[in-house]
Amino acid sequence: MNASLPSIANSDKTVLVTGAGGCIGSALTEALASDDRCQLILLDHSEQNLYELNRRLTALGCVGYAAILGDILDAPLLEEIFERYRPDTIYHAAAFKHVPLMESNPLAVVRNNAIGTWELAKAAARFGVERVLMISTDKAVNPRSVMGASKRVAELGLLRMSHPKTRMNAVRLGNVLGSPGSVTPLFQQQIAEGGPVTVAHPEARRYFLTLGETVELILAASSLDESGSIFIPKMGEPVKILDLAKRMIQEARLQTPGDVAIAFTGLRPGDKLEEELVSAQEALEPTRDERLQRVRALPIPAEKVDASMARISASLAERNLPALVGELGKLVSEYQPSETLLGLLNTSLA
Repeated sequence: MNASLPSIANSDKTVLVTGAGGCIGSALTEALASDDRCQLILLDHSEQNLYELNRRLTALGCVGYAAILGDILDAPLLEEIFERYRPDTIYHAAAFKHVPLMESNPLAVVRNNAIGTWELAKAAARFGVERVLMISTDKAVNPRSVMGASKRVAELGLLRMSHPKTRMNAVRLGNVLGSPGSVTPLFQQQIAEGGPVTVAHPEARRYFLTLGETVELILAASSLDESGSIFIPKMGEPVKILDLAKRMIQEARLQTPGDVAIAFTGLRPGDKLEEELVSAQEALEPTRDERLQRVRALPIPAEKVDASMARISASLAERNLPALVGELGKLVSEYQPSETLLGLLNTSLA
């Protein structure tokens, strides 16, 4: 092994955060950095995100971390990270998340979200990492987008690799208020520009969490003594996007005179009117943390997951979109591709 990675002081525990520079990853990192006993390995493939995170940690006086620019699909890099730092815990936040953009980039999102998670889980099991927690999404339930399908495949791959000695779990979360790409920053910009505020559909609803709530739930899920489980928070009722837009316009009127119109634009490719936290094939059970529930479902045989992952990987290597979508449908039978993706399929078959 070459010594290309930075040295870091020994500590009681070592935590690897993937996607550390993203919205959730950086907030989680800052929460973990308050523990002096913990050394942090921060992995992100965005130079700008990693730079900003590094700057904030430096300002906070944090020294027990290594910021690594790289990708979870870089197998030699993962090998070197595990060999050098021997992480005890992994928070897996790295993912492509933007639904309409990913509908036009299906190979990239499946490769990153599904196969990236699969390779990370296999490496974690091989090196005896104590626990892995993946941040999943409500869009993985009955997916209508390839992003949602990729996260469901990621869940299944993670659970397949879970073992009593390497406990791998996932937590499904809703939308994070104020995160890049979410509706609130867009609405704020549109209101500041005088409107119109664009809402996809008058009945569209979403589950929302603040960033602080999100970090608390992730840390709570990681502390549960489970292996091979999916957790969901007790979310209450989903919020109507139209009501959120009206409220933000009303609040803005306190500073900005004049009316701001609302325009309905139609659901975007891969969007659903309302997200779900569990499917009809899943049931909920309580955990010892009253904020979280455990999802129970019939397990998928390990050999089926292994074979599906191998075929998905082969389809990606060949850039064979029809084969890829077919494999996603076999493993995630409830997946219904969007019209946009079906259009790409027809183009590739022409």
